[in-house]
Amino acid sequence: MSADHDHDHDEGYRGPATLVLGEETVEVEVLLDARHEPFDGRLHWAGRVAAHPRLTALLGSRGGTAEVRTPGHTAVGTLSEPDVWDRFRITGTGRPPFALDGPPPPETD
Repeated sequence: MSADHDHDHDEGYRGPATLVLGEETVEVEVLLDARHEPFDGRLHWAGRVAAHPRLTALLGSRGGTAEVRTPGHTAVGTLSEPDVWDRFRITGTGRPPFALDGPPPPETD
């Protein structure tokens, strides 16, 4: 797990990111997590995008789809409507826009 973890999560990232919304790019700060969902067998990632006036101007009170770029990684996610602090929630499935830890070691008896 990354050093930014203070919860019991599989993976995570906290730091700078670029959101690409059509032809627009916005430099933001994000807090992202990922976890394997046994129900559907997929990796789900989600988190919050820190409030940013340009992002709010582009999206208003609606969500949208954005490409999320962090150093060396990229993924497409869905932005929800903003919360009362103008932070957008972002979610996605599959490979997240940040490095994953290696697989857990095999269990031994």
